[in-house]
Amino acid sequence: MNDRATAHREELLAVFDREMRERARPDGPGVRVERAGDVVRQVGTGHDWNGVVWSSPDLDSVRADAAIAAQVAHCTGLGYGEFEWKLYEHDRPADLGARLLGAGFVPEAPETLLVAPVAEQPLTVRLPEGVHLRTVRDEADVELMARAHEQAFGSDGSRLRHQVLARLKEDPEHFVGVLAMAGDEPVSSARMELYPGTGFAGLWGGGTVEAWRGRGVYRALIAHRAGIAAERGYRYLQVDATEDSRPILQRLGFTALGTTTPYVYRPAS
Repeated sequence: MNDRATAHREELLAVFDREMRERARPDGPGVRVERAGDVVRQVGTGHDWNGVVWSSPDLDSVRADAAIAAQVAHCTGLGYGEFEWKLYEHDRPADLGARLLGAGFVPEAPETLLVAPVAEQPLTVRLPEGVHLRTVRDEADVELMARAHEQAFGSDGSRLRHQVLARLKEDPEHFVGVLAMAGDEPVSSARMELYPGTGFAGLWGGGTVEAWRGRGVYRALIAHRAGIAAERGYRYLQVDATEDSRPILQRLGFTALGTTTPYVYRPAS
């Protein structure tokens, strides 16, 4: 990586850390963001995403252990079924992941944090023949979204249903849900979370059922959401990408800023 590319990456990472982590906004209705000592966390009900989004960059081993213990106590006291510490590879101390592991957190698959300026994204939507896009507007659409999600990722869509229904009901202005439909069948679904005041729009989902992969559906959903973000004045797109999605996004001009790993704590029942 040359000096210019390194400087660009460091600039994007600094903006992301400041706006999306240290100054995090709630990602949905009914949740709140709290500064608790050396961490910033989001808290809500058991159906919401609850966890740490930022930790102080000068965290040392003693303060790290204290912060971890405090979050375990917090999670246990509220009766959460799980609580996540979202760890980024540049977070300190360098052995923070090992300290979380020692406290009972379990790491899940790492993803790559990618960011791209909206102005540099291709906005032309090209879909394979027989596929059209449909905006998620009501409960029936949410069911189609959950079906596509379950088929694409092989995971339960219950939390997705709850979160999307809540967004459509209480905060539709800052949420975009879209389906790729082949006739009456959903073949892919994706979401975009708009974070006012940050300049960032987060791209989530984008799972395509196996039979439709490799045909440009995922890229079309990126372009569609990028166009909406541009219309609404957002500067950056952000994605936590799997290894399947990362190469596509990098070809579209996204910059990899490092990995992020969910460390999940589940109290003993």
